Amino acid sequence: MAEIFEAIGETDKRNHPIAVFDSGVGGISVLRELVRVMPQERFYFYGDSANAPYGTKSRYEVLTLTKDHVENFIDRGAKGICIACNTATSAAVRQLRLEYPEIPIVGIEPALKPAVSFMDHPKVLVMATPMTIAEEKFQDLLKKYGEEATVYPLACPGLMEFVEEGKAGTREVQDFLNDLLLDYAPGGKYGPVDAVVTGCTHYPFVADQIEIALGGGTKVFDGANGTAREMRRRLFAADLLLPEKRQTGPLSDEQILGRVTFENSSSDRERMIGLCRKLLLGER
Repeated sequence: MAEIFEAIGETDKRNHPIAVFDSGVGGISVLRELVRVMPQERFYFYGDSANAPYGTKSRYEVLTLTKDHVENFIDRGAKGICIACNTATSAAVRQLRLEYPEIPIVGIEPALKPAVSFMDHPKVLVMATPMTIAEEKFQDLLKKYGEEATVYPLACPGLMEFVEEGKAGTREVQDFLNDLLLDYAPGGKYGPVDAVVTGCTHYPFVADQIEIALGGGTKVFDGANGTAREMRRRLFAADLLLPEKRQTGPLSDEQILGRVTFENSSSDRERMIGLCRKLLLGER
């Protein structure tokens, strides 16, 4: 962590990195969008895999862990912080913005608004961690948009662990999802659903398998792009964005990896960082 923060000094905060935080590797789905939306920026990604999953912890535990990480990022000079974890956002982002108004802090929330508005009164399945579904932030979203659709919140304990273990795309995950989503597939008690909202940043890495389990043709929504655009907006408002460079095409894998520093709290740090790199580049 020290390298990317200390090498740039304190002369111009625009040159400092954006810290991106998740309970594990799921936040890479948000980091991908951040790099795409702001390819000129530098990023520091921290995954707290040693304490994952956050979704089955108490709100106090998640708030304490998240606040400790955010304070560390601020102390080291991050110019902006993206909490790329739905559970941590639900538990902590409101309080952190109040405590640290001087730094742009952006969270992520389930993309319920676009999911309920893409067609007339759709049936929408929201897949999330138990804590995200129970938290006030999601319940407020449900009250706000619930009348425009039939919404089925579904807690999915165990699913994020598959992604943490590098098992996205495997038969084991497909079998797990087939069983989990049986009631929402064609012929099921609530199926077929028209849209799925991935309310955990780990879940986009198994989005194709979710579609298969639901019989195909189901539209999947996640909040990564909206979060990236909001991060860019806040940095621009604070005059912290680096000038955009003319880009003739998409960044190469080497360029992408050159803009990101990874860290992970796991005892198996090297494996987790290797998995982060693969997920960022779209490899399985």
